[in-house]
Amino acid sequence: MSYNYLFDSYKNVVNKSKKKRTQEEDFGLRWITNLDRNSLNLVKKFLQTGMNIRHIKSMPPLSFGVSDKEVALTIEKMKGGIVSQNFLISNEPLYVNQFNSLFEELWKNGVDAKDRIRDIEAGIDLADIEVIPSSAKAQDKYLNIVKSASEEILLIFPTTSAFIRQEKIGVIQLVKQAAKERNIKVRLLVPINSLIEQITTQLIQHYPNHIDVRYVEQMIQAKATILVVDRKESLVMELRDDSKTTFIESIGLSTYSNSKAGVLSYVAIFENLWRQVELYAQLKEANEQLKRHDKMQKEFINIAAHELRTPIQPILGLTDNILSHTNDIEQAKLLEVVVRNARRLKQLTEDILEVTRIESQSLDLKKARFNLYDVVVNSIDDTMTNKRSSKIEKNLIQLQYNQPQDIFIKADKGRISQVIHNLLDNAVKFTNVGTIDISTQIKKEDQKDDVVVRVKDTGSGIAPEIFPRLFTKFATKSETIGNGLGLSISKSIVEAHGGRIWAENNTDGKGAIFYFSLPLSR
Repeated sequence: MSYNYLFDSYKNVVNKSKKKRTQEEDFGLRWITNLDRNSLNLVKKFLQTGMNIRHIKSMPPLSFGVSDKEVALTIEKMKGGIVSQNFLISNEPLYVNQFNSLFEELWKNGVDAKDRIRDIEAGIDLADIEVIPSSAKAQDKYLNIVKSASEEILLIFPTTSAFIRQEKIGVIQLVKQAAKERNIKVRLLVPINSLIEQITTQLIQHYPNHIDVRYVEQMIQAKATILVVDRKESLVMELRDDSKTTFIESIGLSTYSNSKAGVLSYVAIFENLWRQVELYAQLKEANEQLKRHDKMQKEFINIAAHELRTPIQPILGLTDNILSHTNDIEQAKLLEVVVRNARRLKQLTEDILEVTRIESQSLDLKKARFNLYDVVVNSIDDTMTNKRSSKIEKNLIQLQYNQPQDIFIKADKGRISQVIHNLLDNAVKFTNVGTIDISTQIKKEDQKDDVVVRVKDTGSGIAPEIFPRLFTKFATKSETIGNGLGLSISKSIVEAHGGRIWAENNTDGKGAIFYFSLPLSR
């Protein structure tokens, strides 16, 4: 209409204004419109006349023109099912000033038509980003976007209450219709809740090829419902008050966008959460399988260890009995091999059972007050007499207790004796010749008194590759005798008493020193 009836008049106005042109741009004729591909060529013709034109995405609901003296408006209204138009013209200064102010505000926020044309011709369309303060308007926008979906709907619900409120306003029903009537793919990220699971399970059962649901923990920090439709539009609704029962009361600001970069950012957030939930589910299942496997393994080891223990005792008893009555030297040597290996097997079964008890947290400590001096002396005597080490028998190794003293502690006497036995056994095993010194000393650490037991040897020391995992299970060099369980068991026993255990190599490069500390009983 403007081109057919007013184009020449516009040109005359522009030509007249050229004679009075100043350096300012707001002369002659200025035009604000919504410029799209359909109006592209027409707008170019107006620009050629010298008119100033700007583009605005959301135009006001009326058409008007204003000069310094008059304002003219075209108002449309529905009457009896027919759209009627009214034309109003006024020179009232109040109206003229008001519409001039409105125009200037729109002009200020507009985009130069030449830039808009360049974007359209380059295939770049301006995005529509709208902040919606009204929760009622946000609700209408929300439902309309879901209705408009043609390919895909992505939805993230931050809380259980958010899901229930939006189910009440009909969002879930619209999702059903989208899947059933338009074959739209729907994916929902929802909080873990029995009621939600009941609703979503029915959705999946009825529309298995179109609706998919994954469950997440309630997003306490990220309180916003996120909707993405067809990867072209997004609506983010902030949660203002989750305690409210209605959507309108609970929602704060909402942001609508069809910006490609913005929408795809929300798609990326959704896809990342979707993959994380899937990965978490896979890890959870794998963890459950590992737990079942670990339980079965521990039960098997426990049974096997008990079954091994049963025949070992009679083997040792009968072999010792035969050995004590034989006069045949060769036969005695063979029997000693049997005894030695049976004892090793017995120790292995005891260690396995001990590890099983520790890992199942069933290590029972029978604490009582006793003199540590007695335990150390008995452990040294046992090592000297019961281990039957050829190195000790040949006096290649000497055990000595430095500065013996009475020190009373409250602990499990048998368990502490086991720790000292393990440390002495290790020292004998890795020392070919020399001395093994054991000492006890009271030290004040962290405002409390501890007793520190030290076992020092002159053996081969701790290998560098073993040091980082020294007190873990099976930490042993393949060429050495032992199962690598003794130090791990000792660590668990000491720590169960509230103490700690550590080790170091001697500074002179010969041998190692093992320490463990225990709280002192007063």
